[in-house]
Amino acid sequence: MIFIRPSSIHGQGAFAAQDLLEGDRIGIYEGKRYSARQAARRNWDSGLTYVFGLSDGSVIDAAVGGNATRHVNHSCEPNCIAYEEPGPGGRPLIVFYALSAIRAGEELFLDYSLAVDDAEERTAFGCACGAAACRGTMLAL
Repeated sequence: MIFIRPSSIHGQGAFAAQDLLEGDRIGIYEGKRYSARQAARRNWDSGLTYVFGLSDGSVIDAAVGGNATRHVNHSCEPNCIAYEEPGPGGRPLIVFYALSAIRAGEELFLDYSLAVDDAEERTAFGCACGAAACRGTMLAL
């Protein structure tokens, strides 16, 4: 459903390999899973991270065993959305869907809406999406 190539927004980006309709399922975010306890003990400050948090406090780190969905970049005007859904055995999954029709070759974007506790770190998440409604940050406001 997607392919990877350089993005004008940031590094590598994920692009639609075919036309997508609103509501189409794009893919599942994959990677190494860490429990809430393990995640709390890890140092995620390694520059580029591919960590997606789940409602139970666990995380998926797509830097290890991840797939192409890890390259979906942030935009303040996203064309995709990520939902947490129950997977096999009730294990939560992150699944990406199209928010609108997306043409083949178009870059895929999520609104990361990051939550950061440390006030000092808040300045480290500037946005470069260039959207008309860009809020200047990848943080949730």
